[in-house]
Amino acid sequence: MKKRWICLFVENEIGVLARISGLFSGKSYNLDSLTAGVTEDSTISRMTISLTSDDRTFEQIKKQLSRSVEVIKVVDYTDIPIHMKEILFVKVKHCSDADITELFRISKVFGAAIIDYDGATVLLECTQTENRNDDLIALLKRKFVNRIEIVRGGSVAAEAVSVSER
Repeated sequence: MKKRWICLFVENEIGVLARISGLFSGKSYNLDSLTAGVTEDSTISRMTISLTSDDRTFEQIKKQLSRSVEVIKVVDYTDIPIHMKEILFVKVKHCSDADITELFRISKVFGAAIIDYDGATVLLECTQTENRNDDLIALLKRKFVNRIEIVRGGSVAAEAVSVSER
C-alpha cells in the first residue's frame, strides 16, 4: 500500500463531484482527501485526490476515471515532482499566558500564523505539506491535551516547474 495522488481536470458542471466520489464509494475505494476548484477556464474544474492503495487497484482507479464522460484528463502525481500544500486550522482552548507565548514560538517554527485569539483561545493557520501539518498536530496534541480542535482542508498540488519538492 502506497500513498497516491491524482489530479483530474473535469467539466465544471453540477453533479460531477458527486459522480467522481460515487465512483470511489461504489468500488469501496477510500479517499484520503479530495479538493476541487475552478481553473482559469470557468468550464473546467481541477480535483486533487489522495488515496492509499496498491499498484493494481490504483491502475483500475485511473482507468475508471479516464472512462468517465466528465473527466477531461487524469494526471498521476504519485511519482513526479510536485508542489503540494494543505491548509490546517487549529484552535487551542483554555490557554494561559504561558500557553499563548508557547503557541507563538511553535507557530514561528512551523511557519504557521496566529490569525485570531482572545484571552483564552488561539487560532492557528498553517499551510504546509500534509506531513508537516501532521507533525504540528502531533506536537499540539502532546502539549495541549484535550484542548485542540482541528480543521483540515485537502491538499492541492501542481507539477513542479524546476525544483523537485514534496
